[in-house]
Amino acid sequence: MATYTRKQFLNLGAVLAGGAAAAKLPVAAAQEPAAAEGAPELAVVNARVYTVDDALPRAEAFAVRRDRFAAVGSTDDVRNLVGPNTEVIDAGGMTVTPGFIDTHSHPSGVNELYGVDTNLRTVAEIQRALRTKALDTPPGRWVRGFMFDDTKVVDGPLHRTHLDEAVPDHPVNVAHRGGHTNWFNSHAFELAGITRDTPDPPDGRFARGPDGELSGMVAEHARDVFANVGEREDLTEEEQRTRAREGMAHISSLMTAAGLTTVHDAGAGRGRLVAYQDAREAGELRHRVYAMVRGPYENLRDAGVSTGLGDVWVRIGGFLYGADGSASVSTMRMSTPFEGRPDDYGILTMSQAEIHEVVEDAHRHNWQVGIHANGDVTIDMVLNAYERVLARWPHPDRRHRIEHCSLVNPDLLRRIRDTGSIPTPFWTYVHFHGEKWQNYGAERMEWMFAHRSFLDYDIPVAGASDYTPGPFSPLMAIQSMVTRRDFDGRVWGANQRVTVDEALRIGTLNGARASYEERDKGSITAGKLADFVVLERDPHDADPDDIKNIGVVRTVVGGRTVHSA
Repeated sequence: MATYTRKQFLNLGAVLAGGAAAAKLPVAAAQEPAAAEGAPELAVVNARVYTVDDALPRAEAFAVRRDRFAAVGSTDDVRNLVGPNTEVIDAGGMTVTPGFIDTHSHPSGVNELYGVDTNLRTVAEIQRALRTKALDTPPGRWVRGFMFDDTKVVDGPLHRTHLDEAVPDHPVNVAHRGGHTNWFNSHAFELAGITRDTPDPPDGRFARGPDGELSGMVAEHARDVFANVGEREDLTEEEQRTRAREGMAHISSLMTAAGLTTVHDAGAGRGRLVAYQDAREAGELRHRVYAMVRGPYENLRDAGVSTGLGDVWVRIGGFLYGADGSASVSTMRMSTPFEGRPDDYGILTMSQAEIHEVVEDAHRHNWQVGIHANGDVTIDMVLNAYERVLARWPHPDRRHRIEHCSLVNPDLLRRIRDTGSIPTPFWTYVHFHGEKWQNYGAERMEWMFAHRSFLDYDIPVAGASDYTPGPFSPLMAIQSMVTRRDFDGRVWGANQRVTVDEALRIGTLNGARASYEERDKGSITAGKLADFVVLERDPHDADPDDIKNIGVVRTVVGGRTVHSA
């Protein structure tokens, strides 16, 4: 029987992580509950365990057999179960929680490995990064930046002419981390045939300055005109597939290091599904996946596939649509205009008729639906569709989702509850994007990212980062939901604060419920998958404004260490 003290536990991190990599992560995981007989392979004792299980909210220890929790209770009780081959970890009072679940993210990792990072703080730094990339890029080929954040550029705003100065002879596309707006240079506009006189489409916008000239920013579906102009890197199918696998391995490592054990991929197309398969077969997929699909829906539907197909590692989730703009770049569709912009109510990207059509089709084919709806107008439209299909074709537990569900009111909350819909509001946004909330105003922020109100209406709200738009750190998320305080100390919507325990539930058990998996994950409960996180400090005891800095000592998925500090 191997027994480790807290100090040894910490020192063994690198060794155990290396061993996990050498042995590779499991290609397939046992799905049946742990057998009643036999000693556990792993026991964690002398821990401060927050189980998120109402039957036993706190514990000292637990045992793992196969890939599931076999017992949870006191240190003495669990020690009585160990055998000669059980690995026993003495946590020395460290905090253990269930593995965290991010219910809306866009994990790829390809840009992180191969793209131009424009998450920079000055125009000159952005120009330098793009210019460096252009030096190694053949003429006529796109130069692309990612993770740009306009409100964090201290000498902004970024303008088309800045991109022209840096890269005059290539088309340039700088993608905002929010995912709904991009900045283009003059060469790109010329290739697309866009001039100052080009009208905005109904579902998009070409931003202009006071002089009427194009500023470079393009929002929503107005960006579609750039899809078929300019040259792109010519990669073979095999090269694309290799990059996708490498990117997935990279982002999976980063996410599990933050404490995530399950991630809901919001918009997985064929390429992403193949990347999951390839990374898993290579032993490089460290987190579990609930894939909210886009492109393959019709093919999957016609083949008789529906929500839930898969196993405990990769499962087909709902089908995803987008019906309005972004919260972080202020394009979401609202019933009242943005602060200081009396004629700007945001952008719709789907009509009510279109929403009705896609929801009916998916619902009648036994699919969960997730619709991106930030503004109160859009949430109302989505609920109209959910109410309609549930009335005509009742389902006992459909759990259609409202992705982001940013701006609510009492009537919307009542309807969300009554339809059994699952909201997945941003959980790191209040803290990370504080400088953006002046576009909404203090009064409106009392109803945005409304975790407190969702709980008060008995709605099992889940947590979501929307990465790349928001950071995926669950510890930052807890801090953001508990304090509602941004980087500069400003509080936005103090009435929506939740407790640490409530934040833990939002990020674990409620996340599992959003994918119909609460019987398998989300709490440290005997019979559930052994997904858990060891933290260096207890967020209950920490300075609330320092929770995001709590270190993740170890992340375990199915009883196997996938990250150790």
